[in-house]
Amino acid sequence: MTETTAEIGLRWDDLDGGKATLSVNRGLVSIGYELHETRGKTANARRRIDLDATTIAVLDAWRAWQTVEQRAIGIEPSDRMFTDGAGEAIHPHAISQTFERIARRAGVTMIRLHDLRHTHGTLLIAAGVPVKVVSERLGYATPTFTIETYQHVLPGMQADAARVFEQLIAPGVLPGTKPR
Repeated sequence: MTETTAEIGLRWDDLDGGKATLSVNRGLVSIGYELHETRGKTANARRRIDLDATTIAVLDAWRAWQTVEQRAIGIEPSDRMFTDGAGEAIHPHAISQTFERIARRAGVTMIRLHDLRHTHGTLLIAAGVPVKVVSERLGYATPTFTIETYQHVLPGMQADAARVFEQLIAPGVLPGTKPR
């Protein structure tokens, strides 16, 4: 019995466009290709994350398009964010296979769909977002786990930190000169 999980179980009421937040409360799990809704592996898997204005706009446009499409084929608009042509939940395997086809056609380095989660975490850490915030966004139990998972990003950040510290304690001091 194989199990595949995906957080494609989101529903439209999980999105608060006014507050620009998304509550991740559930996912879909495939056990023997049969879908089951899950509350996540841990309490931290259930979380609220902040979204940016562009993501809110994309989701609003997606919802409008989805509603029009579903009404056009005579079905009641789904409360699920991500649906197939019949308005039912998309199977996680179908999402992964589609992602792989798109990546192959685009000629980019092949990664698993799940690796987009790691890309998100890596980019945020590399941009200087505090590890605790990244940990919360990804639903990890502790920042320590996040640091262990993304430690490959940290070596370059050490040099950046040294330069920032230098600017904080000696602004305007040129290398090789004595401070006043």
